[in-house]
Amino acid sequence: MEQEPAGRPLPRDFFDRPVLEVAPDLLGRTLVRTLPDGEIALRLTEVEAYAGEADPGSHAFRGRTARNASMYGPPGHVYVYFTYGMWHCMNLVCGPPGHASAVLVRAGEILTGTALARARRPAARTDAELARGPARLATALDVDRTLDGEDICGPAQDAHLRILHGTPVPERSIRTGPRTGVGGDGATRPWRFWIAEDPTVSPYRAHQGKRKRTRLDAPVAKS
Repeated sequence: MEQEPAGRPLPRDFFDRPVLEVAPDLLGRTLVRTLPDGEIALRLTEVEAYAGEADPGSHAFRGRTARNASMYGPPGHVYVYFTYGMWHCMNLVCGPPGHASAVLVRAGEILTGTALARARRPAARTDAELARGPARLATALDVDRTLDGEDICGPAQDAHLRILHGTPVPERSIRTGPRTGVGGDGATRPWRFWIAEDPTVSPYRAHQGKRKRTRLDAPVAKS
């Protein structure tokens, strides 16, 4: 039986904080995607923090571009990027405007709208796999670059995406470790956060260097 997403939307000041405060605090919150054919809600179970121009693993490390402009704020907006010519990944912008920090949404548990998610992810063998990994999550929720810059703290009646309060995860249940696929000077920062023993959390993959990828590969995503 599907769970009902409950709670009030998170306010903008939730996101107007340092990225390393926002990222673990997002675990257990409810992400709601409104589509023409219904709503999909999921509980966030895994995220990664990226600290902009101070972070070698971030898309904004070398400064502002047309691609990463949404990372520069204001907080409470969405940064969506397209990677490897086939995948989209979604980030939640946080921190003060101009700082370019964001949280990559890596995985979640579908609470409602499972049939809608499965229609977009027919290859998933189980419900736990529907949104296990950032590209799978974006696919299940039909997130693409048209949502780049979306305001998740705006009026509910206009929202394509919003974050509800949900049930925050106690600190004892949160694990941290290196970010997936990040190499170089950013490789060892323990800025990936996940709920311990949750079946929807994606497997960790260390940086592999550049290689040719296929549609059968799971994406190595960073923001």
